[in-house]
Amino acid sequence: MSNRQTRRDEKAQTSNEAFQGGGASAQNVAGDPDSQPATITSRLGHVLIVVENQPVPFDRRVWSEATALSRAGYEVSVICPKGKNASHSFEIIDKIRIYRHWAPREANGVAGYFVEYGAALFWEFILSFRILLTRGFDVIQGCNPPDLIFLLGAFYKITCGKRFVFDHHDICPELYEAKFGRKGFFWRLQILLERWTFRAADVSIATNESFRSIAIERGRMRPERVFAVRTGPNLNRVRPFPADEAWKAARRFMVGYVGMIGNQDGLDLLVYSVAHIRHIRKREDIQFVVVGDGPELSNIIRLSKDAGVEDFITFVGRINDDRKLFTILSTADVCVNPDRPNTVNNKSTTIKIMEYMALGKPMVQFDLTEGRYSAGDASLYARNEDTADFGDKVLELLDAPDVAKAMGAIGLKRVREELSWEHEEQRFLEAYRAVFKQSSQPRANAR
Repeated sequence: MSNRQTRRDEKAQTSNEAFQGGGASAQNVAGDPDSQPATITSRLGHVLIVVENQPVPFDRRVWSEATALSRAGYEVSVICPKGKNASHSFEIIDKIRIYRHWAPREANGVAGYFVEYGAALFWEFILSFRILLTRGFDVIQGCNPPDLIFLLGAFYKITCGKRFVFDHHDICPELYEAKFGRKGFFWRLQILLERWTFRAADVSIATNESFRSIAIERGRMRPERVFAVRTGPNLNRVRPFPADEAWKAARRFMVGYVGMIGNQDGLDLLVYSVAHIRHIRKREDIQFVVVGDGPELSNIIRLSKDAGVEDFITFVGRINDDRKLFTILSTADVCVNPDRPNTVNNKSTTIKIMEYMALGKPMVQFDLTEGRYSAGDASLYARNEDTADFGDKVLELLDAPDVAKAMGAIGLKRVREELSWEHEEQRFLEAYRAVFKQSSQPRANAR
C-alpha cells in the first residue's frame, strides 16, 4: 500500500494520553499534509528535524527540541519512522508537522542494517523534497544514529544553500565496537562517516561534554560551533504519581528499571545481580520491574528463567502511557541503571538517570564517567561488571530507607536547579541563534 493510500485510509484518531507525556496537546490533526490549511510561516525560519531510530513524539529529546523551537517562534517539521501509537503518515501536534515513513523491523546483522538505513534514507529524501516544494525550509537538523543523515544535510546545503545542524545522540564508532565486540572495516567506516558528518555540519549539538570533546578533537569543529545540550527531563512531564502496590507482587520492596534492552544496556548483568540477591543473599522480599523493549528482550527473559529468578522480575515491555510509566517508577523504592561498562556508555548520558532523579529516586549503577557526573550523590556506584557488588548496593539502599530518601532528595534538587530541560532549552536555542546568524558569514567550520 502506498503512503498516500495509507493516509487516506487512516482515521484522524490518536491516543491523547500517550502524547501527553511529550508535552503534546490533545489537539492533533492527522491526514494528508496537502489537505491541511497553511499556517503562518515564521519570520524566524523553518527547521526540518530528521530522526531515523524512533518515532516522534516518543523520542523524548527530539520532542523537547521541537517544542522548544516552536515556542521560540520557529516553524518546525519532523521526519521520522512510524511506530506503535505513531502510525499516521502525517500528523500535526502542537503546531509541529510530523511526516512519518514506513520502516522495516529493527536491524540484526550487516544486511539488516543496509535494509533499515537504506529504506530510511530513501523516505527521508522523498519527504524532505516534498516539504521543500510545498513549504520550504531553512535548516535541516539530523539526529544520529545512523551517521548517514549527513547525506541529506549535505545535499540540501550544496544544492539549495540550507544549513545543517548535527544533533549528536550516539557516538557510533564506540557503539559499533560495544555492540559487536570488534573494530575492523565497519568500525573504520563509522569513523569516516562521523568525520564527514562533522565536516558537513554548520553547528553540532552534543548531549554532554564528552560528546563535545569528540566533535572538537575527532571532528575538528571549532569550539564555538559545538553546543553541549543535555537531555534533561521536562518536569511538566516527568512527575510522581501515587504508588500502585500491585507492582510489588505482594513483596515488601520494588526496584525499577526503564530503558532500552540491547546488548550494551546490561540487562544480563541486572539478572545476575537479582540472582545474587535471591540465591546468595537469600532475599525473597524484592520484586524487580523492567520497563522497555529491544533486540535482547527475549534473551533476557530466557536468562532470568535459567537463573531461577523469573518470578522476581516483571517484564512489562515498552510503555507509551506516561501515567502508567511514572506510576511504576513512583512505586519503586530504588531504581537501577545497569549499563554495561564500555567506552560508549562511559561517555553517554542516559535519559533514565535523569528521570529517576526527577522522581526523587535513589539509584544504583556501575561507575561510569557521565553516569557519575549526572547522578552525583544521588547514586551508589558498584564496581564495574561486579554483579554481586551491584546487588549488594541495591540491598544497602533498601535496608537504609532514610539514606535512600536523602539521596533521592539530592537528585531531585540537582535536576530542578541544574539539569532539567528548562535549563538546557536555553543552550539549545542559543545553538539555533548561532545557526541563523551564520547566514551572512563564511560556512567553513573545520580547522
